[in-house]
Parts: sequence; C-alpha cells; structure tokens
Amino acid sequence: MLKGMGDMAKLMKQAKDMQSKMEDAQSKLNDIEVEGEAGAGMVKVRVSAKGELRGLDIDPSIFNADDKEVVEDLIIAAVKDGQTKAAAKQAEEMGKVTEGLNLPAGMKLPF
Repeated sequence: MLKGMGDMAKLMKQAKDMQSKMEDAQSKLNDIEVEGEAGAGMVKVRVSAKGELRGLDIDPSIFNADDKEVVEDLIIAAVKDGQTKAAAKQAEEMGKVTEGLNLPAGMKLPF
C-alpha cells in the first residue's frame, strides 16, 4: 500500500510541475506576435499568440471612397488570418508543455 503512496506523490509532483510550465507558457503567449495579411500585404495586422489584435497597417493606396467595402473586407480577412496564425502558435507552444504526457489527441489545455 505504501508503494501506491509513492506513485501518488510522484503524480502530484508532475501535476505541480505541469501547472508551473502551463503558467509560464501562458505568460509567454502574451509576448509572441504573428502577422496576418490580406490583399497581397496591403492590409497587415499584428496579433498576440493569445489572439489579441495589437496593430493594423493599411497601405495608403487603397484609400478610395469607392473601395470602402473592399477595404473593410481586407481588414476582416487580415484579422482572421492573424487569429488563425495566433491559434496555431498557441497550440505549438502548449504542445511543448504537454509533450511526453501521453494526453489524448485533441485534448485542450488549460482544462
């Protein structure tokens, strides 16, 4: 019965270590930025790996009152591109924390 207690203590230590690594990874996600773009780079956005929009750059050549809807669509497309890249970066960073834990495929962390 005591052997089981040692296994439990080991499991608790692993859980505490993983929690610390998760906190570090979550903090790091605030510092990582990706760039999304649309219209062959005419609209660019900077997005944190947590999905927070940080910046927007629009090529001045697209400012034409007749193209207002096109510009709006390009902004939306660039933000979506940035958010997609941010989600991929977040998954990559979280995967580093959980590698070797044999978690079920598709399990989302943090819980």
